[in-house]
Amino acid sequence: AMDGAPPPTSPTGLSAYVAVSQLLGLTLLATTGAWLGRYRGGVAWHSPLQFNAHPLCMVLGMVFLQGDALLVYRVFRHEPKRSTKALHALLHGLALVIALVGIIAVFESHRTKGIPDMYSLHSWCGMATFVLYLLQWFLGCGFFLFPGASFSLRGWYKPHHIFFGIALFILSITSCLLGITEMLLFKISDSYSHFVPEGILANTLGVLLVAFGLVVGYVLTREEWKRPPLAEELALSMDFKTLTEGESPGGGS
Repeated sequence: AMDGAPPPTSPTGLSAYVAVSQLLGLTLLATTGAWLGRYRGGVAWHSPLQFNAHPLCMVLGMVFLQGDALLVYRVFRHEPKRSTKALHALLHGLALVIALVGIIAVFESHRTKGIPDMYSLHSWCGMATFVLYLLQWFLGCGFFLFPGASFSLRGWYKPHHIFFGIALFILSITSCLLGITEMLLFKISDSYSHFVPEGILANTLGVLLVAFGLVVGYVLTREEWKRPPLAEELALSMDFKTLTEGESPGGGS
């Protein structure tokens, strides 16, 4: 921006939707904590309550932090691209670490209680989502964060990266919904149909998960809310393309 120019602003409505997403995210975390604390005894490691770390970690990592990582390019619209990429990768990496803790918790809890692993639809979808998410993170770092990939290769992979990013976010929420249903059927199957408070609270958590996903998805798919390339980024990308592939700056992108 030239000296004296007004500071750049966010498009109309973007800040409001991002604020709503964060309010929903914090509410779903609080609701998860309330469910586990009020009805499931809380969370403690190396105890009969170790399993409860699983839903808490998955909601925090695979939903809330993953959703925020996807919103980085909408929120930080005018910061240097390199910094935005690093924050995007950092949030995804943190989500993976927290999710891994949740996976360890459920496997250790099952082993202690003699419960079989990986037989339910929830476990299949959840583990597939985590493995694909880990692969997506490694590929994203390799293509975009660290030097090495050519301009054309990055251009080819970018739409795939965007698609799988949104798809994995949807799969994460779906896996959480399956997990909530499975847990309720295991714990309160006899009273679930009578609208008991625990069932209502857990159902509310499911609705909040869907609402959070819808708001984040809406922000991500609004074309006019996408992060505009800065002038220096356009110049650098064209120079890089010319130097590495011998194409003229006026060539197609």
